[in-house]
Amino acid sequence: MGRRAERETVEKFLSLARSGRSGSLVVRGEAGIGKTAVLEHARQTALASAFRVESSVGVESETHFAFAGLHQLCAPLLDRAGALPEPQQAALGVAFGLHDGATPDRFLVGLATLNLMAEAAEEGPLLCLVDDAHWLDEASAQVLAFVARRVGAERLALVFALRDAADGDAADGDRAPFAGLPELRLDGLRAPEARALLRAAVRIPLDEGVRERILAEAGGNPLALLELPRHMRSGQFAGGFEVPGALSVPRRIEESFGRRSASLPPETQLLLLVAASEPTGDAAMLWRAAAHLGLARQVATPAEVAGLLEIGVRVRFRHPLVRSAVYQAATPPDRRRAHAALAEATDPRADPDRRAWHRAQAVLGADEEAAEGLERSAGRARARGGVAAAAAFLQRAAELSPEPAARARRALEGAHAKYEAGATGAALELLALADAGPLDALPRARRDLLRAQIAFYQNRGSEVPGMLLDAARTLTPLDPALARETYLHALDAALVTGDPTCGVLEVAEAARAAPAPPGPAQPPDLLLDGLVQTLTRGYEAGAPGLRHALEAFRDRPLTGPERDRHSDRWLRLAGRNAVAIFDDELLHTLASRTVQVARETGALTALPDALRFLSITSVLMGELARADELATEATAITRATGGVQLRHAHIILGAWRGAQAETTALNASTEHDVAHPEGGTEASLAQYAMAVLHNGLGSYSAAHEAAARALRSDELSLSSLAHTELIESAARAGRPEHAAEATELLCARAGASGTPWALGMAARSRGLTSVGARAEDQYREAIEQLGGSRMGGYLARTHLVYGEWLRREGRRRDARDQLRTAHELLTDMGATAFAARAARELRATGEHPRARTTRPTDELTTQELHVARLVATGATSREVGAQLFLSPRTIEAHLRNIFRKLGITSRRELRELHLP
Repeated sequence: MGRRAERETVEKFLSLARSGRSGSLVVRGEAGIGKTAVLEHARQTALASAFRVESSVGVESETHFAFAGLHQLCAPLLDRAGALPEPQQAALGVAFGLHDGATPDRFLVGLATLNLMAEAAEEGPLLCLVDDAHWLDEASAQVLAFVARRVGAERLALVFALRDAADGDAADGDRAPFAGLPELRLDGLRAPEARALLRAAVRIPLDEGVRERILAEAGGNPLALLELPRHMRSGQFAGGFEVPGALSVPRRIEESFGRRSASLPPETQLLLLVAASEPTGDAAMLWRAAAHLGLARQVATPAEVAGLLEIGVRVRFRHPLVRSAVYQAATPPDRRRAHAALAEATDPRADPDRRAWHRAQAVLGADEEAAEGLERSAGRARARGGVAAAAAFLQRAAELSPEPAARARRALEGAHAKYEAGATGAALELLALADAGPLDALPRARRDLLRAQIAFYQNRGSEVPGMLLDAARTLTPLDPALARETYLHALDAALVTGDPTCGVLEVAEAARAAPAPPGPAQPPDLLLDGLVQTLTRGYEAGAPGLRHALEAFRDRPLTGPERDRHSDRWLRLAGRNAVAIFDDELLHTLASRTVQVARETGALTALPDALRFLSITSVLMGELARADELATEATAITRATGGVQLRHAHIILGAWRGAQAETTALNASTEHDVAHPEGGTEASLAQYAMAVLHNGLGSYSAAHEAAARALRSDELSLSSLAHTELIESAARAGRPEHAAEATELLCARAGASGTPWALGMAARSRGLTSVGARAEDQYREAIEQLGGSRMGGYLARTHLVYGEWLRREGRRRDARDQLRTAHELLTDMGATAFAARAARELRATGEHPRARTTRPTDELTTQELHVARLVATGATSREVGAQLFLSPRTIEAHLRNIFRKLGITSRRELRELHLP
């Protein structure tokens, strides 16, 4: 009835999906507003248009079972799983408990789900409906939200129904994965439609005042219009009816359902409670549990007559509010009876986790046997990648533990699982429970470490390095390997937070007391030792050790039994230190490997940081188009996974491009973000970017100020990136003493490093701070050294400053050669501000700079260029899709656009093109 605009929205959405423009839609509104009716309209419309339709329904009591909702949706599609790459098949199999295996990253499960749905959509358009998505288990919600954000050209449509949070609804947090998806908001029916529905629901005459009060209190909610009049006494239809005004409409509807169920015979109420306690809707399970309670099947009849539920092959409640009303109205003893019957009716071999859960809900007080069952369930959930489910099992196991020591141990394990699941508030609550029980020395140290890790995750506050140091000291005699890793974490935290009260030097001094590795030194051990040596004894003393550590990361096997997966988490820190020792080959290798490892393992939570780091590496190498692709991919994946968007890759790219407005705006956002204080890595990288921007624009005083601010960061001071900008700006802004001081430090580091990048930057800096023949010799050396490195961006800028020096010396012909080279290089790489600076200088020599020739690739979007680059290597659409977390069909759609824009018809022609 009504909803014309909403129906048209759904029909247009499905029409687009059928034509190859996949999408997702969140139908949102309060309970009873008609979300399920809209989903049913979508189902019928899709079926009439030759869609295949699959569906799933979230259930509140299912939220503790990892991937339960996803399995319900995908089970009919699993006959196509054989078409997926083996890692994706394995991930789905482990997630759904079909076989054992390594714990899959949940976003690898997401990619597998996307491709499974895409395979099904190859035969015809596919519609996936998820009702009551607010009650999906966390793993399912995150995977489906990821899929919703990555669909493209698969002829795939996903529709989610989400209830509004109200009255402190605890399910509000479960809506977060779907935030930002396209929404269809359902409000109340319009007045004429509401009157028509009320007239159809109440066949006897209504007093006009009563009718108006019902309409006003129902607020156009269809279920309220149907339910509220049911409990009016016959005399009230003529007048005197008044709906209580203190409760929200959904609460009134729930109370209405509660009153209807309470009027049924006691045996029927108990059967209703068993059905409400059993979330799968398995009728056979319901009847087995009823038999344990001595309930005959006919006791269901009054509930069916009352319209509260239907029992066929499945058990279906009229509305989810019926289930919650029945369960909430039951007494605790009756709930325990229902759960006990369900535990007895559940096969311990086929579904041990559900049996353990019902068993835990059936006990009164502490029960070690029930706690042990839940602990085993937590282990199985963790093995499937369901850390949120594992955390829920462990939390309940801790509550049921009769012995304080076991309670504390399970609470601590539950806190670790909650932290891994991103529920840091709940993790802290469980840590408080762990505090109350006796813990041995090692668990106490792990508890303190977890507190520090949570603090770093929540706010990266100044207290974190000190907390990590305390944990490392405590762990030293108990777990030397974990102690060393904690010292390394403390150093990383000190570099990131930039806090002066417990800075990098203090942490490094403390880390000198780290125990020796318990076995042969692994790459993270060497990295810790190298950093401590560098920070406490000086760059020249520490650089060889740092290089040895980074070479160990580079040389370790990436496949086979000798692969050290524990070292993967420190790859990015290793890569950052390749910048510190000016080793462009190690930098490129480690930055690329960080991305490779994250892609291969499906670690989408780690991939955005890896992509951002490789993007910055590409900028330094002068590959700005490539950097844009990587930064854009990082943003897209972060949006898909619900992570925190960091700006530094985009702001550095914008600065090198000379995008003044964009870079300035991003810098302003960073400066006003309390999560990134002055001196921290994010803020300091933004200041480095501003120094680059102003140097490109020729605003040398502003560049000098920004570079000086960047150097207040330990991370930027160690990396020497900001020193380069400070030297150029100070030399041009009339501050030669500042330039000379920074040059002396840079040259000393270059001598210790000895790489072409280091020696080239040192020579460039000496050229900027010298005069006469000495300056020219230094510029020539810089160009020669940088020409033998990967650092194309700095090579182009060195041609620029050398050409500027030649022009000031009056050597216009020589200047033209250098400035022409600089202009061409900088223009080709897209460094427009530096290219404009070269153009101005070139014009001053009397030569007009050549305009950049338009290329067909200029029409490609960033993502199309990324796809083209990968396809040009010979990768198949399936391989490209796996790398970019897109379906092969979406890659094929991008290829069609690429071919059209480039005027080509084959992959072979694409391989022969020069891509920027």
